[in-house]
Amino acid sequence: MTVEHFLTYLQHEKRYSSHTLQSYKTDLLQFGDFMLNTFELTLTEVKYVHVRNFMVALMDDGVSENSVGRKLSTLRSFYKYLLRENAVAMNPMALVKAPKVPKRLPVFVDELKLDELLDSEVLFDESFASQRDKLVIETLFGTGIRLAELLLLKEGDVNFYESTIRVMGKRNKERIIPIGRTLEELLKDYIKLKTLQNFDNKTELLFVTDKGAAAYPSLIYRIVQRYLTYVSTQDKKSPHVLRHSYATSLLNRGADLNAIKELLGHASLAATQVYTHNSVERLKTIYKQAHPKA
Repeated sequence: MTVEHFLTYLQHEKRYSSHTLQSYKTDLLQFGDFMLNTFELTLTEVKYVHVRNFMVALMDDGVSENSVGRKLSTLRSFYKYLLRENAVAMNPMALVKAPKVPKRLPVFVDELKLDELLDSEVLFDESFASQRDKLVIETLFGTGIRLAELLLLKEGDVNFYESTIRVMGKRNKERIIPIGRTLEELLKDYIKLKTLQNFDNKTELLFVTDKGAAAYPSLIYRIVQRYLTYVSTQDKKSPHVLRHSYATSLLNRGADLNAIKELLGHASLAATQVYTHNSVERLKTIYKQAHPKA
């Protein structure tokens, strides 16, 4: 029973993305090398104490609690699989507890600043690249979709009649997200402009490079970082910050938490509840500024 068998299971049975599979593979290879070099053990010979040694070594190397927790999550899934396949007699992860991770509030940009950015006639001109960049920001903030979901969007996923977009999320779960009139008009104009470019590489994908090839992660990161610099002094400027901004804006305007969960494509409500902390902090600020007894 090898790591490759496990990864094949995750790919075909669990339908994990290629990004997640690569992450699992990296974690397992690192763990396997540590066990072999430190204890001369194979993965099926590992005991609880060996996993603990691996954890300590990671922490001593300065690996963050989040990363250690993720690696342990990979190992839990792996040994659960091995146990079910009778490849091991006992699960070495049964007594392992992940290190406590300090809670961090999601980083977001104020919606008024984002509106100011997107309404700017100075930052965005009529060129294809500029209109694409604007659409990237508008789509991420206007729908809250993930970077991977943005890159997979096709022109046919936009339903102008229903004012919605179809998004393929994690584990191939499809969801429908409503879009506002501003984003809808921007999408129409962009698709027309894209057609007029007469790119040699024809693709159904919505977002493309200046030469018509499929957009890629680092391109989207650069676009987001470039434009958020104009309205935010925060160190973190990423597509996920705009996803956080989308969720926080909805919550601040009274949206139901379950509805936000569905819009974001979260598997559980617990993942969505993190945004309530931002709202509580906002209420505290308002209280301190406005109440005479604050």
